[in-house]
Amino acid sequence: MLLKTLTEAFGVSGQEQEVASIIREQVSPYCDKVETDALGNVIAVKSGNEKGPKVMLSAHMDEIGLMVMFIEKSGTLRFRPIGGVDPRVLVSKSVYVGKNRVPGVIGAKPIHLQKREEADKPFDIDGLFIDIGAKDKDEAEKLVKLGDGIIFATKYEDIGNTRAKAKAFDDRVGCAVLARLLMMEKRWNFTIQGVFTSQEEVGGRGAQVASYRLEPDMAVAFEGTTASDVPGSKEHLYSTSLGKGPALTHADASFVADPRIVKRLMEVADVKGIPYQMRELTTGGTDAGRIHLVREGIPAAVISVPTRYIHSPVSIIDKNDFENAIKLMAAFLDSIEERGLPF
Repeated sequence: MLLKTLTEAFGVSGQEQEVASIIREQVSPYCDKVETDALGNVIAVKSGNEKGPKVMLSAHMDEIGLMVMFIEKSGTLRFRPIGGVDPRVLVSKSVYVGKNRVPGVIGAKPIHLQKREEADKPFDIDGLFIDIGAKDKDEAEKLVKLGDGIIFATKYEDIGNTRAKAKAFDDRVGCAVLARLLMMEKRWNFTIQGVFTSQEEVGGRGAQVASYRLEPDMAVAFEGTTASDVPGSKEHLYSTSLGKGPALTHADASFVADPRIVKRLMEVADVKGIPYQMRELTTGGTDAGRIHLVREGIPAAVISVPTRYIHSPVSIIDKNDFENAIKLMAAFLDSIEERGLPF
């Protein structure tokens, strides 16, 4: 199953090679050209009429994680976050260190050794370490090295009737949406530039490089976005909710979506009976925030799959939202074939 394979893959920012390899294997039989650029982006092209528009579809391969920065004499590892990691969710979590997946556990000073003032505060990164079972630094250095990425040791699992839990739904769910679109037998009469980007979690770096090179006429980014429908959140402040369809964005902290693209997406969803919702929170950003500023500017929009507990060791999606994101984008591409770009 594509979602399982992608979410369980190793791919912290700047170390996306395993994810890239899976994607190349999956989409190559359906595309005219698949290549990897200098920054690690996987670019998969389905060519159409040369006189037609070029539509860039993007999703980022990297996940939030950690990186080994120091090895203690005891053999434990000090680390730093890669991307937006909340230290409060890290204590006692199982992890894999490096591409050889050395197992480890994130540890901290036990509560019975803490001073009262320490026990009243959440741990920060400096108060945490990773135990890989090494007896000392020499033994640890035979297993890991400085700069090794660290991922959470979370397996994909279906739960409930329509939902699934895994790590890295941000943004392997977007990668799966894009891969499924590229793997469709249908060919549109214009060029699709599928870009699986690198280093989004540290600033959208891959998307900027790829869009500068490809010069698309428009772009849509696929994302896993925050779902706020949990106890403690006020309903009128929900960003998105699970099971109500893919989310469209008017604006976030990184860009204002092109309203003509958003309007067309809403129109085709209504005509096809595809459920959708509007992403109401404006914090955070996506690859579209980088793409739309390249060269003379690129009209861009975002389609998101709502994701609970985003940027944590495990998150949850509704698989119906995932499938409807694919249907919505396919219908939008059909509309371009029928009517042209929405501007």
